[in-house]
Amino acid sequence: MIPTVVIRHPKERLSKCSLEPLRGRPDLVFIKAKPGLRFDASGFVLLHTGGGVLCPADAVPNEEEKACAAQRAMTACSLGPLPACFGEGKVRPFLLLDSTWRLLPQLEACLTGNPLPRRLPDGVRTAYPRVSKLAPEPSGGLASVEALYLARRLLGDNDPSLLANYHWREEFLARLVDFPGI
Repeated sequence: MIPTVVIRHPKERLSKCSLEPLRGRPDLVFIKAKPGLRFDASGFVLLHTGGGVLCPADAVPNEEEKACAAQRAMTACSLGPLPACFGEGKVRPFLLLDSTWRLLPQLEACLTGNPLPRRLPDGVRTAYPRVSKLAPEPSGGLASVEALYLARRLLGDNDPSLLANYHWREEFLARLVDFPGI
């Protein structure tokens, strides 16, 4: 289990959010971004379209991160402490910013500290039928639930229950067949 914080933009429509069916899981914390929110992302793997490609070594916290994990869980979020699983220090937790591409910079602005930005392998395409008339989407952009599932799978935590309620699950999994090692 890789603990994950999801910071969601307040304008994100829950009816279209691919992560909403996962609410209530003990390994996921949902934070609604509000004015003044500050989140210290130090020690987190920030799932992002930039940075190096995610690999198993990224899950392993260094000694300083292990030592600071409990304190980080208490103080990372300006809205209050994170659940105990974030303070164990066994793995680097994930941080996922959930918004439209156009609004993503607003979420990035609430981050402080030094997260480890990582992207998913090139060429994996979303099965989510997106249409944006306002902003182009970057290549490699996946639906949030696809990104979370694939990131955990790449680190050896293959949890099909993440996709259990995802309407485009079968199409997305079929696309992964073309990528050996995933």
